[in-house]
Amino acid sequence: MKNIIMLMALLLGGGSLMAQDFVKMDKSPMDAAFYPAQAAMRQFAKTDEAKMALEPKIRVLYSRPYLNGRTIFRSTDDREDGITKYGESWRLGANESTELLLMQDAKIGDRMLKAGRYSIVVTPTADKWTFHINEENDGWGNYSHKPSMDLVTVSVPVTMADESLENLSIALYSPEKNNVVHLKTGWGNYRAELPIELM
Repeated sequence: MKNIIMLMALLLGGGSLMAQDFVKMDKSPMDAAFYPAQAAMRQFAKTDEAKMALEPKIRVLYSRPYLNGRTIFRSTDDREDGITKYGESWRLGANESTELLLMQDAKIGDRMLKAGRYSIVVTPTADKWTFHINEENDGWGNYSHKPSMDLVTVSVPVTMADESLENLSIALYSPEKNNVVHLKTGWGNYRAELPIELM
């Protein structure tokens, strides 16, 4: 009887312990990039063959911060303001760690990765971005980034585009229409592309 009374008191008086408030709208909304790009729309394909061609092979989940007139990178000596710093780990987005989901085995750099979930962290410099594919998931930003858990570390050149992107943007595409997919990242005028070879 005592247990029943305690349970009733918890259910009636402790409801707030079980209730979950909705969090406020985030300033950097989360988005998803797929390869193929229209994978999420595959149910609308007119034939089974077209539907199969749109089966997702890669997905990236990331938050898209706004530029809002800010400078993206600051130098290592902190002479100017910036959102993130050259030479330091960056989450490639905002909020939760950026997630890479490989739906089939792939090769990045000279390393084979099994299908699965990974996080992406980037170390930017003025002329290259070093991508770290890490086995730790569900973190916040790059604060939990442990280099010892990096499975892949590969550097790619960074280029400057004429068009400035207000929000950080990621696209997955195959320029040669083969099994090499480029993870293209852009923010402001910066552009970098990480090749991913599907096995």
